Amino acid sequence: MIAAIEESVDACRLTGWPRQRLLIFFALGDSGTGLAATLMGFYLFVFYTSAADLPGWLAGIVLMVGRFAGAFSDPAVGRLCDATRSRWGSRIPWMLAASIPFGVSMLLLWWIPPVFTLPARTAVFVLISFAAYTLYTCINLPYSSLASDLTQDDRFRTRLNTARFTGSVLSGLVAITLGALFVDNYSDPRAYFGLACVAAPLIVVLTLISALGMAPYCRALRRPVVAKPVRRSFISLLRRNQRFRYVIAIAMLLMLAIQIMQAASLIYLPVVVRLPESLSTWVLLPFEIGMLIGLRVVNLVVSRSHLGSAFVVGAAIWIVGSLLAMFMPPMVERAGEGMQFLDQLHLLLVVAAITLVGFGASVAYLIPWSMLPGAIDGDPETGAGQYTAWMVFGQKVYAGLAIFVFGLMISLAGYSGVRGLDQPPSALLVLRACMGIIPVGLTLLAFGVMRRWRRLPVGVAVG
Repeated sequence: MIAAIEESVDACRLTGWPRQRLLIFFALGDSGTGLAATLMGFYLFVFYTSAADLPGWLAGIVLMVGRFAGAFSDPAVGRLCDATRSRWGSRIPWMLAASIPFGVSMLLLWWIPPVFTLPARTAVFVLISFAAYTLYTCINLPYSSLASDLTQDDRFRTRLNTARFTGSVLSGLVAITLGALFVDNYSDPRAYFGLACVAAPLIVVLTLISALGMAPYCRALRRPVVAKPVRRSFISLLRRNQRFRYVIAIAMLLMLAIQIMQAASLIYLPVVVRLPESLSTWVLLPFEIGMLIGLRVVNLVVSRSHLGSAFVVGAAIWIVGSLLAMFMPPMVERAGEGMQFLDQLHLLLVVAAITLVGFGASVAYLIPWSMLPGAIDGDPETGAGQYTAWMVFGQKVYAGLAIFVFGLMISLAGYSGVRGLDQPPSALLVLRACMGIIPVGLTLLAFGVMRRWRRLPVGVAVG
């Protein structure tokens, strides 16, 4: 089997079990980091505000600074990754080397240091966040570059990215299930650390299995490693590559939308919809299931049409789900034993809205990454690792800004993380906007950019 793989120039030519095996191990590559990203996206802001007693604006700053600091490692990792030489190519060694340190950082991320002053505790959180996001980059950036290395076929790239995000969503389901089992009280720091003790080893194992499983395929990548790759800045790539400008714009708008919704969800459900905290974590499962279904549908639409049509379908469903979630009335009674029929119907409506949001949100992950290889192909002088590095860099910056803006908005609106405290109407209004009108507006802007991208002549990229 290995001999057959080594003779293959483009992975799209693989058939049968070798092809399926590649897709399986490629899917596992985003499972470990996907599990970590789900925990950080949904739980970390709540952990800082409810368990670590940080005000919302300061929690937003911690997450923003951590992501920004980690983002500055992306260009260096991209260049070093392009120049790495090994019998397994340039990407696999990075995944292997960073897996265990990243697992350790994920464990520390949910640890509250035994310091009593708020500035000292905040400084420790920032340092740990910086380490975690940097190590995340050392795994996820080389892995993300493989889609461009393995094949030049757009449809097989979409198939690879569908497998990738399917693995990510499935691991997200595991993350949310673990969160629901461990974290039934948002104010209990021991619950978060217990969750991390189970999740961190799982992240390491999934990453190692993926790297070792893909190693035979990476001996004959389509794109050779450049001895001295041309170094380009983010601004230089944006000026040089027209397709990359559109990819970055769409990724920025969609990432802002999804990050704001993720940060708001575990506050929105118990505070605005008035679900108990123990039930709110379980209600996130339909979001991941909706994403899983959305990935399959988007992949089907791409196979029969193109990325633009797939984006329109996903974006329309996302908008409907977001508006439905935004105008969701609070439950009159708490869910539990003796729940009345109307309460049960209300809960089903909440689940339906969250599922539609998850379905549409699949475009935020799949579409930009499926567009990126086309931009990379138009610039053979620049390594795929550099393009991927700046893509990841941008996503971290957008995510950091989104979390900071969210924390600042709810703080200015009067939100407090104290359990059981009635929130002011202004905080409820901001939370509704974060689940509805804000992501809808960002998605509509992304739709306008996609229309311009579809009008580009075939083959236009650099220039």
